Amino acid sequence: MRTKAQINEIISRLEAEYPLAECSLEYAKDYELLFAARLAAQCTDERVNKITPALFEKYPTLAAIAGADIEELENIIRSCGFYHSKAHDIIACANALIDCFGGRVPDNMEDLTSLPGVGRKTANLMLGDIFGKPAVVVDTHCIRLTNRIGLVDGLKDPAKIETALRKILPPEKSSDFCHRMVLHGRAVCPARAPLCDKCCIRELCVQGMKK
Repeated sequence: MRTKAQINEIISRLEAEYPLAECSLEYAKDYELLFAARLAAQCTDERVNKITPALFEKYPTLAAIAGADIEELENIIRSCGFYHSKAHDIIACANALIDCFGGRVPDNMEDLTSLPGVGRKTANLMLGDIFGKPAVVVDTHCIRLTNRIGLVDGLKDPAKIETALRKILPPEKSSDFCHRMVLHGRAVCPARAPLCDKCCIRELCVQGMKK
């Protein structure tokens, strides 16, 4: 496991390497990020960003999405995969936002995870990016990198990783740190053949130090 000083240095180096810690999903309204995150399940953000402009042009309001014909919505999002369940969840979620929350995205974990198709990962994304609250978004990049670096020890369950990271990351930096895990995972530390020789935190990384 990394020491507090090592963790702070890892955070500092990643901040310098990736100064813009932003979600790569494109959106204009808070609920658009919510739905884009649902589409991104087992799909790339790049693909989702190609789909959402047409989706939100066809359905420009939350009420329009809530009243959408499911087959028409499915046709728009078909290329992102699992479009039957994703279309169902998006329409159901839009209705829940209107019926239960006055058309507003809630700002707490309990209410967010009560929405159809919204788990802790998406809820944390909303809390961090929309509401500026401490959040830990555990995606595949975060799982892979935190284990390689040594921030967690052999954990694969997202909930357990979230709990572990909340204990060691400064709350005000946790959301941006998770975005930087994604950026670093894509640029330097992919699942196969990590580019350790180009890594800004190599000497602070358990796997990197072995090479």
